[in-house]
Amino acid sequence: MLRIKNILVATDFSECSESALNYGRAMAQRFGARLHVLHTVEIMPPDLVGMGGYVSAVPQLQADLDKAAREQLEASVTADDRRNLGATTVLSTGETPAQAIADYAGKSDIDLIVIGTHGRRGLSHIVMGSVAEKVVRIAPCPVLTVRHPEREFVIPDRAASHGTTAHNG
Repeated sequence: MLRIKNILVATDFSECSESALNYGRAMAQRFGARLHVLHTVEIMPPDLVGMGGYVSAVPQLQADLDKAAREQLEASVTADDRRNLGATTVLSTGETPAQAIADYAGKSDIDLIVIGTHGRRGLSHIVMGSVAEKVVRIAPCPVLTVRHPEREFVIPDRAASHGTTAHNG
């Protein structure tokens, strides 16, 4: 039988990540697993460090980014998550997000990674890449990718006369 004891949810605090966190919570409850929630803050690029007068501001900017990320990460996990799922939060700095996720999963005996995906295609996917796709390739365990939540929208041509809605999903 499949034993899932540790579930890692990787978050960038987007709607997609919120959906992934909801899936992670539900799966942790179902399997009696411990929930880990990880966010990565990348180190400021070296080329910014060498920008003249900005050099002295970079360490403070990095500290501010880390602090804001820590606060948002802590807020994403509820007291119920901590009590019922043994939830922990992890703020990783220095590595690319995909590598940080894979490394944490490997050293923490993670059985399943849950990660949101924005579903980009075409040029934006080529330019921005996909953290989820990279994680799938390098993770030491199975990865569940979660698309953004279903959204309701009004079809403009019909809305005025019929009040029609449609679902994108």
